[in-house]
Amino acid sequence: QVQLVESGGGLVQAGGSLRLSCAASGRTFSLYAMGWFRQAPGKEREFVATIRWSGGITYYADAVKGRFTISRVNAKNTVYLQMNSLKPEDTAVYYCAGSSGTMSTNSNLYNYWGQGTQVTVSS
Repeated sequence: QVQLVESGGGLVQAGGSLRLSCAASGRTFSLYAMGWFRQAPGKEREFVATIRWSGGITYYADAVKGRFTISRVNAKNTVYLQMNSLKPEDTAVYYCAGSSGTMSTNSNLYNYWGQGTQVTVSS
C-alpha cells in the first residue's frame, strides 16, 4: 500500500500563487506515476497534471498549462504542484493520486489517493 498526504491548500487572491505538496509513504517503489486532480462543487473530478515517478516526463491539462508546474523530489518522496497566476475557476479540492501501472489523465487508473486539500481563489 501507498499512503498519500497533501498539504499547502488555502485561500489566495486571483493572480496569486500556492504550492501544494503530496508526501508518499509505504510501498513507493511500486509507483509508476503521480497525478494531481481537482473537483469543484457540483462538478466531476478533473485531471490537472501528472509526472512519471522516476521523473522527467510531465503532462498538463490545457486549463493549467503555462501556469502550473508539477515536480518531485526523490529524496523526500514528495510531489509538488506549483500554481501561479491563479484564477477563481481554479477553486476546488485538489487531490494527489498515485498509479502503479501507467501515466494517465484518467482518474480511474490511479490506485492511491490522498484526502484532498482545499484551494480557494477569490476574485
